[in-house]
Amino acid sequence: MSIGCSSPGDEATGESGSNWRYAHEEFEGDVQDVFAHKFKEYIEQNSNHTLQIFRFGELGESDDIMEQTQQGILEFVNQSPGFTGSLIPEAQIFFIPYLLPAEEEYIVDFFKTSVAINEMFPELYAEQGLELLSMYPEGEMVVTADEPVRSPQDFRGKNIRIMTNPLLSETYRAFGATPTPLPWGEVYGALQTNIIQGQENPIFWIQSGGLYEVSPNLIFTGHGWFTTAMMANQDFYQSLPPEDQQLIQDAADYAFNYITDYIPGLGDRMLEKILDSSDEVTVTRLTEEERQPFMDSATQVENRFIDMTGERGKLLLEQFKADLEAVVGD
Repeated sequence: MSIGCSSPGDEATGESGSNWRYAHEEFEGDVQDVFAHKFKEYIEQNSNHTLQIFRFGELGESDDIMEQTQQGILEFVNQSPGFTGSLIPEAQIFFIPYLLPAEEEYIVDFFKTSVAINEMFPELYAEQGLELLSMYPEGEMVVTADEPVRSPQDFRGKNIRIMTNPLLSETYRAFGATPTPLPWGEVYGALQTNIIQGQENPIFWIQSGGLYEVSPNLIFTGHGWFTTAMMANQDFYQSLPPEDQQLIQDAADYAFNYITDYIPGLGDRMLEKILDSSDEVTVTRLTEEERQPFMDSATQVENRFIDMTGERGKLLLEQFKADLEAVVGD
């Protein structure tokens, strides 16, 4: 039984609401934190319920907060498919390089309209006892390294930190690097001591985590976007009266609409902060010609995704591509 479930009639009778618990993977003011506070704002303005938010490290790392959600200790969790991939292999689709377009305007429309995201993914999450409430983009993935990188050859011999994710490992092997899974708490020190020579994250995370201080060469490869998912413990959610289920759905929609307006331009603003903070930072934006060798490797990663996920993954990928074509066109 989850903590703080409301009982039918709480709001109708004017009784005090429940205190719900929500954990995410980021720091104060980062994208997941902004989303969580918008969700909280809607819940608390439209009900007697309260929401307690836990940021990165307060209840452990990503694996810890997912386990706590599945156990019912937490009602809500925000976790990237990069970590959820061990539970839901199909969620690794977001790590097929160059599948998603680099342009912000296309990304937002895709997440709003995608059948794969809005209809197929909820069923996959439900199999793991999770009620998927929202999936949203956080920012273009940017690589930082100990020197500028312009080709797969430049990645040779470099240990690049990644989330613990089999398909992401496949991507960086295809790029020519040595993928090195590490918990987030160890990344700064590992860069500082040259245990790893690079990592990937959206710009706002590179800025808020200070990664540019120890890994100052930023490389815009255009290979993907950091995506995240907000979900509820399914037993908790299904135990709620219809009005509370609707409240939660409406709060997730409210936060999603806010965050998809908030994201465009965020990367540029955070990059400006980084450049203002350090004279050591270099910025490399791969040309179309320089991207091509990296893009050529996408096919082997895509094939590996299908190997990992079977027919269900193949159907999901087909729908994903159809959804993208509907937004981007030829």
